[in-house]
Amino acid sequence: MLRVTKLADYGIVMLTYFATNDGSTYNARDIAEAARLPLPVVSKVLKLLTRGGLLSSQRGIKGGYGLARRPQDITVAEIIRALEGPIAVTECSDRLHGDCGLELRCPVRANWHLINRTIHEALEKITLAEMAQPLPQTLVNLGAPPDMQPIQV
Repeated sequence: MLRVTKLADYGIVMLTYFATNDGSTYNARDIAEAARLPLPVVSKVLKLLTRGGLLSSQRGIKGGYGLARRPQDITVAEIIRALEGPIAVTECSDRLHGDCGLELRCPVRANWHLINRTIHEALEKITLAEMAQPLPQTLVNLGAPPDMQPIQV
């Protein structure tokens, strides 16, 4: 099963808080309270996002963290890379060779690279500004016949 890690999910949640609050500066405790996450986890994520160039930090009494760039200029792919490293579906698709003993004779390696590139491109198209905006809720019945349309609520 493909999944976004908890760390990446928390990072996106925390960055959307910054994006929806006028670019203000917040300390780790404010973010932890707003996101309802443990302070040690928030501190770890904030440091990784700062190291990744997505947040800037200011020391002092009025210090804290703020977005380093506009939400429209930060992609979900950048957030995931800052928190998790390269985006890769399989070990052989992260461009680090030698992780798999079957790599040189694998009949599906090129297909995995195509899938990985497609996922990466999709994540590059989604911005933090878009993630900060709620989408209309759509009810989808996965078992419904193909001619049935989703219902907007």
